[in-house]
Amino acid sequence: MATKTKKAKRKCIADALEDLKPEQLEKFRHQLLDRKGESRVRRAMVNNKSFLDIASVLVSTFTEDGAVKVTEELLKEIGCHDVAKELVEDVSAQSGNNEVHFVDKHQLELTNRVSNAAPILDDLLVKKVIQQEMYDEIRKLPTTQKMMREIFSGCLKAGKPCKDIFYESLVKNERFLIDDLKNKK
Repeated sequence: MATKTKKAKRKCIADALEDLKPEQLEKFRHQLLDRKGESRVRRAMVNNKSFLDIASVLVSTFTEDGAVKVTEELLKEIGCHDVAKELVEDVSAQSGNNEVHFVDKHQLELTNRVSNAAPILDDLLVKKVIQQEMYDEIRKLPTTQKMMREIFSGCLKAGKPCKDIFYESLVKNERFLIDDLKNKK
């Protein structure tokens, strides 16, 4: 099943890149090469390569879920917001996984009821779900609710592994809230 999902996500990324005009694909390549972070793409891997080759490089460099997130971010950076939105919708439709993650199912209550976001943010930073810059921006927000909204609108869109880390931190730092939400039908 994992291989099928991997192919589906790679195909969704390839389809999104195929929709780009040649100059947009070139901008995408440059943004990918200039991207900061732990995983970097070497110039030789994407220069003069087709959209199919670039999709494969993205998946092999960033994993399936990470590649979707990176592609979405880069598409937005080059002004291709519609293509980015279509990519996310296509991946969602392809996944065929109708199981809703606990943090998605309880997003509203988590946003409203988490009382101490600081240790959760610390965990997300330490486990590299968020970078220092995003951590600093979220910490500046005046309320816990705004912090939680920012967490949901940003780093948790990367997929299940990030949501799992977030959930583990919630269990550690908001035990009674999580127990209460688990007991609700």
